[in-house]
Amino acid sequence: MKKLPKPVVDYRRLRPSNLMSEEFRHLWLLLYWPLYGLLFYYVELAYPVDYYFPVYCPLDDLIPFNELFVIPYTIWFVFIAGMVVYTMFYDIDSFKRLMWFIIVTYTVTIVIYLFFPTCQNLRPETFPRDNILTRFMAGYYATDTNTNVCPSIHVLGSLAVTFAAWHCPRLQHPAWKWSFGVMGVLIAISTVFVKQHSIIDVFAALPLSLFAWWLCFFWRRKPAKKTD
Repeated sequence: MKKLPKPVVDYRRLRPSNLMSEEFRHLWLLLYWPLYGLLFYYVELAYPVDYYFPVYCPLDDLIPFNELFVIPYTIWFVFIAGMVVYTMFYDIDSFKRLMWFIIVTYTVTIVIYLFFPTCQNLRPETFPRDNILTRFMAGYYATDTNTNVCPSIHVLGSLAVTFAAWHCPRLQHPAWKWSFGVMGVLIAISTVFVKQHSIIDVFAALPLSLFAWWLCFFWRRKPAKKTD
């Protein structure tokens, strides 16, 4: 049986007194998650909005609701959390780039939501079938608003994980690259098949993702080591 790789950081040595050390200060980036949660809660439930701009294009009508896409749609949460935890233990450089990608794209998105609040009216009134997936989606609709949708955070998050996986030296085998790429695409397109987003929301996330990729994964590359 192949042994698992050893973590690059020994978190058993973590103490409050050494959180600012070179070894552990990357963990401060995790503070963005509760901050983002508060910001998202504010724009969703507390920010006063007089009018939401509906997001729609005729292509949306050609995309049917399909409950099978509930599976990749919900895998998104594990997709992001899993990559954050994996890189935090096994590739600190990829962890930093992943977190900065999320910080940049999610923060820009929150600002867009504040100044250009959007909504979508694509959710089906009745489902074509009755099964565990459609019942799950009905419950999800009841707890999640149809506002603040453009650009899609689901798309931004899935691309963040895909780019981090493609950058991570431990995941350079073609099978891993294809797996993360396919899953990232499935999650992105699942947003329109479960009627959580318009196709416009998906396309709107792409230029922001490309900018963040350039900023976090391309422009901020490690300088080559000098040789004698």
